[in-house]
Amino acid sequence: MPNDGVLTGEHFMSGDVACAEGAIAAGCRFFAGYPITPATEIAERMAERLPKVGGVFIQMEDEIASMNAILGASWAGVKSMTATSGPGFSLMMENLGLGIMLETPCVVVNVQRGGPSTGLPTLVGQADMMQARWGSHGVYEVIALSATSPQELFDVTIMAFNLSEKYRLPVLVMTDEAVGHMTERVRIPPADRLRLLPRRVPTEPPNPHFRPYAPDEDLVPPMPIAGQGYRFHVTGLTHDERGYPMAVAAAQVRYVQRLVDKIRRNVDDIIIIEEQNTEDAEVVVVSYGISARVSLLPVQQARAAGLKVGMLKLVTVWPFPEKRIRELAGRVRAFVVPEINAGQIALEVERCAAGRARTILVPHMGGDIIHPDEITEAIHAGLGR
Repeated sequence: MPNDGVLTGEHFMSGDVACAEGAIAAGCRFFAGYPITPATEIAERMAERLPKVGGVFIQMEDEIASMNAILGASWAGVKSMTATSGPGFSLMMENLGLGIMLETPCVVVNVQRGGPSTGLPTLVGQADMMQARWGSHGVYEVIALSATSPQELFDVTIMAFNLSEKYRLPVLVMTDEAVGHMTERVRIPPADRLRLLPRRVPTEPPNPHFRPYAPDEDLVPPMPIAGQGYRFHVTGLTHDERGYPMAVAAAQVRYVQRLVDKIRRNVDDIIIIEEQNTEDAEVVVVSYGISARVSLLPVQQARAAGLKVGMLKLVTVWPFPEKRIRELAGRVRAFVVPEINAGQIALEVERCAAGRARTILVPHMGGDIIHPDEITEAIHAGLGR
């Protein structure tokens, strides 16, 4: 095994294992987590592999502690990650907000299952998508990615680490049980072909006037590493550029507005969507995760039958690709949105379409994937057939 830990070559592996390998290839050397189906295989793989590449795996007492641990590891200069599913994701929400307030790069993977409560531990769901955006309290922006295959889960996990370092915040990988437990071929490139973003650290030497939250022109401050001589204060309270609490409205407006703006002003860099046949489409299927993969067959069959149907797959789910949906809404008749919930991302599509095009939800309460025939039926409804 190479010292960099990258398992270059072709492998037959599950999505969960591919996610773990993507994290290690991205430079993750700290994982804290608590076993939970269907994400446990990520933890198991990290427990096996991290000690071999100079990393640390720790099983925490719960998901609250797990989220705290990866924030602390990140401040110590280590790329860090945790993985969970619905109930554990709920427990992480408070400390997700802490990570956003502290501008702490790390990655959180949610292998979604059926809920609410303990729900269907071993069966698929996609009902945590709105929680990913709004699960913590307060005003904030978040980055959340999705994948439709083990290969994409490997690639997206690396992307998540890069975005977390670039914009200094926890980045979410919202996969699902079907993709996590699916086993397929995964190609892992050589380490020198991976594009990895390192931690952007201060260029100025330690000094009494150092301000750890003073942003660069891109609104993102360099991040000091604990133990290297920089004096900094870390708190979840609204704070000034020194990190000291400032319980006044002016500080809230200035600081929190920057946390929002550093994402909103860079959506063109952050948002990745994949489109097929949208240039002439009258109906566009918008989906993500396993539901996007299931949608491929109905879309291909519709095109083969001469129907003008396209597809837009969300790799980046949050920030939502509002601009592109609005553009398409000006010339398509309908959007079809298959998702394993009662309608979450469909609401975003409907909002952006603003009445200029129909939004047809293809819902599923969870437990298995959507049948392709249901998507075909929705496509025909969108075409008025």
